[in-house]
Amino acid sequence: MSSAIKEKEYQGQKINFGTWRKILSYAGRKKKYIYTALICGALTGILDLFTSLLSRWAIDDFISKSSLGGFSWFIFAYLAVQTLFAVFTWFFSRACGNLEANMTADIREEAFSKLQTLSFSYFDRTSVGHLLARMTTDVSRTVETISWCFIDLGWGVMAIIASIVGMLIIEWKLALILLAALPLLVLISIAFQKRILRFQRETRRLNSMITSSFNEGIMGARTTKTLVREKLNDREFFVTASDMRSASMRAVAISALYMPVASMVISIAVGAVLVGGGYNVMDGLLTIGTLNFFINIGNMMFEPIRNFTRIFADFQSSQAAAERVIDVLMEEPEIVDGDDIVKKYGDMFDANRENWEPIRGDVEFKNVSFWYKDGEKVLKNFNLTVKAGENIALVGETGSGKSTIVNLVCRFYEPQEGEILIDGKDIRSRSQLWLQSSLGYVLQSPHLFSGSIMENIRYGRLNATDEEVIAAAEMVGADAFIRALEKGYDTEVGEGGGLLSTGQKQLISFARAIIADPKIFVLDEATSSIDTESEVKIQKASEALLHGRTSFIIAHRLSTIRNADRILVIDKGEILEQGSHTELMKKRGYYYELYTNQFKNDRELESLAAL
Repeated sequence: MSSAIKEKEYQGQKINFGTWRKILSYAGRKKKYIYTALICGALTGILDLFTSLLSRWAIDDFISKSSLGGFSWFIFAYLAVQTLFAVFTWFFSRACGNLEANMTADIREEAFSKLQTLSFSYFDRTSVGHLLARMTTDVSRTVETISWCFIDLGWGVMAIIASIVGMLIIEWKLALILLAALPLLVLISIAFQKRILRFQRETRRLNSMITSSFNEGIMGARTTKTLVREKLNDREFFVTASDMRSASMRAVAISALYMPVASMVISIAVGAVLVGGGYNVMDGLLTIGTLNFFINIGNMMFEPIRNFTRIFADFQSSQAAAERVIDVLMEEPEIVDGDDIVKKYGDMFDANRENWEPIRGDVEFKNVSFWYKDGEKVLKNFNLTVKAGENIALVGETGSGKSTIVNLVCRFYEPQEGEILIDGKDIRSRSQLWLQSSLGYVLQSPHLFSGSIMENIRYGRLNATDEEVIAAAEMVGADAFIRALEKGYDTEVGEGGGLLSTGQKQLISFARAIIADPKIFVLDEATSSIDTESEVKIQKASEALLHGRTSFIIAHRLSTIRNADRILVIDKGEILEQGSHTELMKKRGYYYELYTNQFKNDRELESLAAL
């Protein structure tokens, strides 16, 4: 399932309160902030009522009577209320801010840890751009809603309750006029709910697509230039951006209409109080201060309701974001170690290395069948036995199954049928970390992490000394170019190793693999993207490095695998031919044709270069 399809699935869902319960579980870890915000918010709501009562006191006792008797007590009460209001507001704001910061950190830390454990299949179907949008914009939006909007309900609910109680005590008939508007506001809110939610979900989906487009545009800038795709990319982005603008404008239009409609209902209710209360004032049944109290309390009571309309709109928007965040947090890896295996061997973050059996390197495929989701079989009843220390080369056309074989050995994927044995034991009976800690894997397109060259090589074994790092670099012939750099081993490689050439990155990735002293080595076309000089260095290092280790080499340049113990020619997931280079050349079969054709092409290129 593609990430684009998965994004569209969110649009048809109804509001899922289960989603918010899961998000609120992260807020529950910071109960002191929640309690502080709720209590202080509720107290500010009560103080709003006292502010209106103070206004009533001032009008009836001082203004109407033209007297200042007891005015000092009024000043004291007024200052006390305002001081308490300021204090509670400060505590409320601080608690909400702390809750937001802590929840954001907790969710992102857990999500990052989750991404470390997910199987390769998840990243096959989910784009980087969508993940970035979920872990940045969506997390911020969701947490902000929890921290401020939901917590703000504490103040709003208490303000409404205090207002209703105060009004009923002072003049219940006028109170009923204001309360009559509440059911109508509820009906209006329900009427707007579905449309706001639909457009907000569409906006979030398109936002993820835009983030993905930016990611692809940045990562593929060089390819864009060489393919002259600038105009096409711009047109595709314009369509997505225009769709998002339209969806956002529709969402804004609905939300903007919601607010004045609600305000109109509130204004009519307050106007009715003013008319009814005005007649009572003229008849001497009501004081001017009491009428002013009802006008103030009416606006004060409906102020949180006005806020509820804003919170409601924010809730609709954040619902879509929350769904995407929970989708990542609740995602389960397809490859999972059983509880008994985790108990004995540990997991990816807490390993019980003392229980790990040493790996010799015997590998066996027994009737293995494998297919990617929604795809036809890549391997069918595949069988292969590799002895410890044997050097196996895999050749064949693109899509023949070479990479699938080594990915299964590494347990990046698991077969749907059959079993894979390491030293006679099914790899599923051991932990993933047990196996992958004994692997050395060098990719065709090496990836370096931000940091220095020294740090990147040491990632292969974190407790390696500087001397061991340098020895590994010397083994692959990288020491000379590293020392020629201005800062030597302390040179920053940049994001993804972008400050180094492809050949330099490859040499460093070889050194990183070597320092780990792996029992099983995989070279996935590791020399196909580097220059001839670097290839010669790696070839020399590989001969010593691979000696005595079980190794799988996926080769594009057949000249690099002539010394392999066994060469497997893979075609449509089956072993078409196998044997040493000499044996396969004597057979004059498929491998012979591949090798001779490539040799001729190389000679022709050399001849052209010499002209």
